[in-house]
Amino acid sequence: MPTLILVRHGRSTANTAGLLAGWTPGVGLDGRGLEQAAALPGRLAALPLAEAVTSPLQRCQETLAPLRAARPDLTVHTDDRIGECHYGDWSGRKLAELADEPLMQVVQQHPSAAAFPGGESLRAMQTRAAEAVREWNARVERDHGPEAVYLMCSHGDIIKSLVADALGLHLDLFQRISVEPCSITAIRYTRLRPFLVRLGDTGDFTSLAPRDEPAGEDAQVGGDAGAP
Repeated sequence: MPTLILVRHGRSTANTAGLLAGWTPGVGLDGRGLEQAAALPGRLAALPLAEAVTSPLQRCQETLAPLRAARPDLTVHTDDRIGECHYGDWSGRKLAELADEPLMQVVQQHPSAAAFPGGESLRAMQTRAAEAVREWNARVERDHGPEAVYLMCSHGDIIKSLVADALGLHLDLFQRISVEPCSITAIRYTRLRPFLVRLGDTGDFTSLAPRDEPAGEDAQVGGDAGAP
């Protein structure tokens, strides 16, 4: 079965503003995010990508724009199922404010029981994304062969949930996974089991250096902004 390259979108204006973007329209890449996107074709140059699939949201479309320009023959599909979690009434709100919401503790400690008001549950998010991957695996293998490599550009919580699915982890453990903006995660699927072969690889270790403010114990919903 194919190898899936998961790319989280580059750093967005919502990341730097500390907002939970969700499906809020008009959220694009900031200056650093555009630089990250511009570097993506070079980072992926050695990979013969059979196809690409992207979330419909602007920040993912902008992330893939330089890759599409560098590879005009690459077919790119849009799939709503790998779009960001529907955070409902939380969308567009400051993460600092949401930290005081009673639901946030559930999101952090028992995410399989978390459903966002006016939005969807994290279980539903993982289910739709995993179903999309399985369908694309079958389609890519059918059209390009079992050794094919293809790409998906998606969002932090989506990618974390797919990593948990590949590792056989309960969704309640997915907050232990971290993927930075424009990081690359690779999963090689086989008939009997998936293999996680890269996780959140940016090629840059800056984010591992001590920060002025401690990173904290909670996972940032939607994914953090990466290295300062």
